[in-house]
Amino acid sequence: MLALIAGLGDLPQALLSRLETPPYVCALYSNTPKIRADVTFRIEHLGELLEGLRARGITEICMAGAIKRPEIDVTAISEATLPYVERMVRALKSGDDDALRAVISIFEGEGFTIKAAHEIAPDLLPPEGVPTMVTPAEWHAADAVAGEAAVVQMGARDVGQACVVRIGQVRATEGQDGTAAMLEKFHETSTEDPNDHGPIIAVADAVGDVLGDVADWLSGIDGPPPVTADDGILFKAPKPNQDRRADLPVIGTDTAMQAAEAGLAGIVIEAGGVMVLDLPGVISILDAQKMFLWVRPKGGE
Repeated sequence: MLALIAGLGDLPQALLSRLETPPYVCALYSNTPKIRADVTFRIEHLGELLEGLRARGITEICMAGAIKRPEIDVTAISEATLPYVERMVRALKSGDDDALRAVISIFEGEGFTIKAAHEIAPDLLPPEGVPTMVTPAEWHAADAVAGEAAVVQMGARDVGQACVVRIGQVRATEGQDGTAAMLEKFHETSTEDPNDHGPIIAVADAVGDVLGDVADWLSGIDGPPPVTADDGILFKAPKPNQDRRADLPVIGTDTAMQAAEAGLAGIVIEAGGVMVLDLPGVISILDAQKMFLWVRPKGGE
């Protein structure tokens, strides 16, 4: 039997609609999912949750949806949870992937099998290609290279899975507040840099210097770039070496609308590494806005 630990967003509902046998839905008390939870638990009572899952015959656990990290009230920690406190505290102080690895290790240590969301719903991983009417321009290929390099460096810091790239330069990276907050930094009314020599020249520069540009921006050598994203891309991919059984990146119709409002030309996601909720809806929005979706192979052109 499967237990679904449901977080925020639309992914838990997408999984629920694809499961023939209803799972046992669990939710952290500080994170109210869009679906009804069978049980709400406190992190300080994790021991009781594990005992309850075993008593119900649960053997598999799927974690789906964003989770806001809770603060631990040491006075509320139950006796059954004491064996996990050290790992819990370490997880809450770690980066995203390290925190998930710690949580996964607790569940696996108690005999549960972790089932990935995309194993339940493989159709959420679209095939390689460009399903939209509009296709990427040549300079967007250079932007994708820059985006992939940026995610690699973000992965080294264990935070974020997305960035905005324009003419080979990273304009913003995702933080713990998520993709939507990053895109809100941009506005559809952004103006072009009068010193911008256009996409063709920019591509020639970007292809040669893109990795250096990304490294310089992330290290803060040149300071933050101008806040403009016109004709740029949203690039999203898993962090290198992350445990893909949890926290695989997701985009949906909200992401498509936010990208349009930011003035972007399109969205590039890593094939096999980013789930798309309501792919027909995403394509419809992007087509209406004359934008593209590129499901790009890792390291591909």
